[in-house]
Amino acid sequence: MEKREQLYEGKAKKVYSTDDPELLIVSYKDDATAFNGLKKGTIAGKGAINNRMTNNIMRRLEEAGVPTHYVEELSDRETVVKKVSIVPLEVIIRNISAGSFAKRYGVDEGIVFDEPTIEFSYKNDDLGDPLINDYHAVALKLATWEEIELIKKYAFKVNDLLKGFMKEIGIDLVDFKLEFGKTSDGTIILADEISPDTCRFWDEKTHEKLDKDRFRRDLGGAEDAYQEVMRRLMGE
Repeated sequence: MEKREQLYEGKAKKVYSTDDPELLIVSYKDDATAFNGLKKGTIAGKGAINNRMTNNIMRRLEEAGVPTHYVEELSDRETVVKKVSIVPLEVIIRNISAGSFAKRYGVDEGIVFDEPTIEFSYKNDDLGDPLINDYHAVALKLATWEEIELIKKYAFKVNDLLKGFMKEIGIDLVDFKLEFGKTSDGTIILADEISPDTCRFWDEKTHEKLDKDRFRRDLGGAEDAYQEVMRRLMGE
């Protein structure tokens, strides 16, 4: 697998072309951002942790029947993935009230919902990723009704599986963000990452935050929190 030119650099990753037009190499960075890029910093070792954790989880999701873009882990920071065009919807599943949900609706953090909720935001940095509903997404031609139904089905399945993976290691899955992409033949698959950058993880006993909220809220200990999740998940 030959790494060629850099195609893109985002807040947390760089993407490179390869000698196969259907495959890309993703390289994870230690850069950390919050509040749509207004807050910037670094979490040492984050790139390697997020890369390896994402790959571990994606392999397990694949085995359980959720198609993903994961192909092969090249190194601590680099992974081969299938090339997709990203569906411009961020899919957010919530099991417990926290973050913007608690703020938006004026409720306390930590309320366990009877069943998970789902929301979409329009993936558009210039607009600040506004919340969007299914009808708006179809009107804007971001996805078809069939694609939205499939994305919802996969998202709830990921939630069930991920909640289970985390429960085994004493962590509550509070909420998380997913992104989906379309392969060249139009197949919808899970893309992006699943890590403490994109999920809220709380220790089930102490409710200590083990995710990017430690960076967002200046709680300190972000590096330790990321390492702790990795240690529990992968035994290291």
